[in-house]
Amino acid sequence: MTAPTQISHTQAESDLLARFDTAKGDLSGSTAVSDLRVAAAEQIKTKGLPHRRVEEYKYTDLRAYMKSAAPLAPKASAAEAKALADAENAYGELERFRIVVANGTYLAEVSDLEALAAEGVTVTDFAAALDQDTAADLLATPPSAGTDGVLALNTAFVQGGVVITVKEGADVSRPVELVHVSTAEGAIVTRNRINVAKGAKLKMLESFAGTTGTGETNVVFDYKIADNAEFATTRLVVGATEGARLLTTLATIGADAIFKILGFMAGPAFARNQQFVAFEGENSEAKLYGVSMARDRCLADQTLIIDHAVPHCNSREYFKTVLDDEARGVYQGRINVAQHAQKSDGEMMTQALLLSEGPEMANKPELEIFADDVLCAHGATSGQIDEDLLFYLRARGIPEAEARTLLVLAFLSEAIEEFEEEYVTDFLEQRVRDWLAGK
Repeated sequence: MTAPTQISHTQAESDLLARFDTAKGDLSGSTAVSDLRVAAAEQIKTKGLPHRRVEEYKYTDLRAYMKSAAPLAPKASAAEAKALADAENAYGELERFRIVVANGTYLAEVSDLEALAAEGVTVTDFAAALDQDTAADLLATPPSAGTDGVLALNTAFVQGGVVITVKEGADVSRPVELVHVSTAEGAIVTRNRINVAKGAKLKMLESFAGTTGTGETNVVFDYKIADNAEFATTRLVVGATEGARLLTTLATIGADAIFKILGFMAGPAFARNQQFVAFEGENSEAKLYGVSMARDRCLADQTLIIDHAVPHCNSREYFKTVLDDEARGVYQGRINVAQHAQKSDGEMMTQALLLSEGPEMANKPELEIFADDVLCAHGATSGQIDEDLLFYLRARGIPEAEARTLLVLAFLSEAIEEFEEEYVTDFLEQRVRDWLAGK
């Protein structure tokens, strides 16, 4: 019998294993959940953190980036969490309902529960749900994610989060903001389940606020979109932080449903926004958009897999990246079309704009098609600002710095406006201007 291969652990991997031994008694979960946690920790022990020899992490070497692993962040006070969320006010004056998770713990007392209940939305504690006999379903991993290392980290250490359920037929009148607040140094590991019932409509906003540190932030958003439902969410990942920002989307889409998501990243030193989306019902549509901006030596990674597992579904993926200094950008996208998923229609485009000679962009769009009656296409471009367009603007009296800002804004705004959620368009475009101005 062949013994399992042993790896030499880095300091971060040793810290993670020690963290698990210390924390496992305090982490919630039924017996089945505890078994899943142990299996995930064993994966970390035998495989280590994802690294460049793992195909999906070829350009995003988490093992090399994480020099150590901080303990899990302590519980936060509701008053401090609310003060930080209010101070940063990620979405400005936009009217919305708010749900707060601080240091991995759901804070009902500073969330808009009564107003949400009147809209047909219930919110419960993910940590409490993990104690139920059926809780293993909350930690399920889709086949397309395989043994993803970031998901394994989340399963092993998940502290809490929320379960949001929108009742059948409800049409929520305002966007719902799910804000993750950090009030102290340490790692934050959360998972959120969003259930949108048949015929319901929900718009979400996702944001991060508070203390920046060296501990990783690992958050999973697990969306269950039922038949005839409509769902759109905006994920805002901004602000300078040295700790890795690891964000995962898991989504299953029923029949005649619409799923839309836009991931906006600017600032973190190491950010990976990975998405695994699967069609489970016919005649549905998924639209995934991304806007990434990075400077200095930051890394911005947008990775996704779309599974066309049933016929007659459409997917659109449109991602824009702007890089400066010695920053690195990554786009990895794959559309899978199963043999029986006839009449599938998938289009994928990634475009990068390099503002100087130093940055690097890795584009890797893929199609894996086993059906013969489909429409699928992908494309990728990387380039610099068009000097002719720059000259055109300067010749009309526009200063060079402002002209460059206009061209970059026009480039990124194509993805923002294609998202077609007008309540965030002006806000996100202002975020682009602020980043270009160095704010």
